[in-house]
Amino acid sequence: MTDLIIEKMGRAGHVTLNRPRALNALTHQMCLDLELAMIDWAADDEVGLLLIDAMGEKAFCAGGDIVGIYNEGKSGQVDNALKFWRDEYRLNHAISTYVKPYVAIMDGIVMGGGVGISAHGSHRVVTERTMFAMPECAIGLIPDVGGTYLLGQMPGVCGEYAGLTGARLTGADCIYAGIADYLVPSDKLDDLKTALLDTGDVAVLQEFAIVPDGSVLEENRASIDAIFALGRIDEILLSLQGDPTDFAQTALKGLSRGAPLSLKTTLAAIRAAREDGSLLGALRNEYRIVSTCLQDGELIEGIRAMVIDKDRSPKWKYPTLESVPQDMIDRLYQPAQGGDFAVE
Repeated sequence: MTDLIIEKMGRAGHVTLNRPRALNALTHQMCLDLELAMIDWAADDEVGLLLIDAMGEKAFCAGGDIVGIYNEGKSGQVDNALKFWRDEYRLNHAISTYVKPYVAIMDGIVMGGGVGISAHGSHRVVTERTMFAMPECAIGLIPDVGGTYLLGQMPGVCGEYAGLTGARLTGADCIYAGIADYLVPSDKLDDLKTALLDTGDVAVLQEFAIVPDGSVLEENRASIDAIFALGRIDEILLSLQGDPTDFAQTALKGLSRGAPLSLKTTLAAIRAAREDGSLLGALRNEYRIVSTCLQDGELIEGIRAMVIDKDRSPKWKYPTLESVPQDMIDRLYQPAQGGDFAVE
């Protein structure tokens, strides 16, 4: 059974993630295969658009294959993980600049690597089952695959809130945050896909989209902007601790799960991405950080605690905000060892 089903159907190129038991987690080979399909269809006049979806109702894609990265890191095969990240980031950038409409059906769980192959597309569809999150701080990483760019583009400082706490966003939240374009009821997805494949015309999306309702981000925007615009993580923590509302206390729990190193680096990276304003700049900065995570950072311990042993009790190298060396944060502004990420 192939992990990625690739076929030309009607007037469209159709890609389906096919690892439902693994929540359609993205492997290195799946990235490479998707990229090749995109190249082929870009030159095919019979293909009007690319449609990407996934098998199963639970998840579009719950992230990258972090168990594989863990095993490679533990065995000292850092180069393999770095190659994966470079190829994955190249794919993320290619999606953002694709010459044809790239329609992503973001139904179910969308996290990590799943964000990278959907939210950079030109036409992004969510449903009432969408659960979008970037919880990388909890595994000792930062929101990557261009995540810091997406977070930096959200209204106000909603990106800081979502990236630091790993908050779960609904389909309505995604529309409000600007990381999705259309909300379509899940029971209409089959009809929508048929229409897209038959016509190769993204105009049909308007026929199925409904008006979103009830964004938690929008409802709590004032609190988010007041708290997450503060300059440092410790100031954000203190503000949350002093706010008795359910929203603030839930945010506090989410933020407290993050590795202190990841929290400080994520805050800096989101703000740097907002100031720079380009996906390519964000990917470069993200690669600078993730390229150090396997050996010098917290990633191995984070994956162990959250995914391998599942004890949810990570023993961070830097257990407090005060213990995080400034030079670890400064790596965001220094070329990666072995060379920065760049689109060739």
